[in-house]
Amino acid sequence: MPLIAIAIAALVIGFEQLVQWKYGPMGIVAFVLLTVGIKARSTTVSGIGAVILVLLLAQSG
Repeated sequence: MPLIAIAIAALVIGFEQLVQWKYGPMGIVAFVLLTVGIKARSTTVSGIGAVILVLLLAQSG
């Protein structure tokens, strides 16, 4: 079990670094909002994070 938790944590940190490298601080804010919203089961907060990520993805594409 600890090995799985370490692997998941490494993947999350890697994804966070990728988002920060590609989309800057606003990408991190969106990612944090999305994660906090999912953990807190708040559709408003997770929706705001998701919308910001979509806007960043649409802008770069």
